Amino acid sequence: MEPKSWIATLKEADANRPDLPGEHLVVLGVGLLLMMASGRSRTVIGKALIGAAAGAFIGRAASGTGGLTRLTAKIDEALTRYRL
Repeated sequence: MEPKSWIATLKEADANRPDLPGEHLVVLGVGLLLMMASGRSRTVIGKALIGAAAGAFIGRAASGTGGLTRLTAKIDEALTRYRL
């Protein structure tokens, strides 16, 4: 299986699954905890890796199946409708 098709399959499965109650809050909490942990790391590489993971979790919390993606679609629809 090619990497692109594997990733596309994962994205499709994630988009089609129902939301879990509180899922975004849990993922946001994990991201914030990782961000705090990145400050405690002794090495620059450790800080960068933990910070990248924290950013990924926080981004996932913001753009998950019920997050910012739905909001951006509504904004695009409004801009198109009113031609702004």
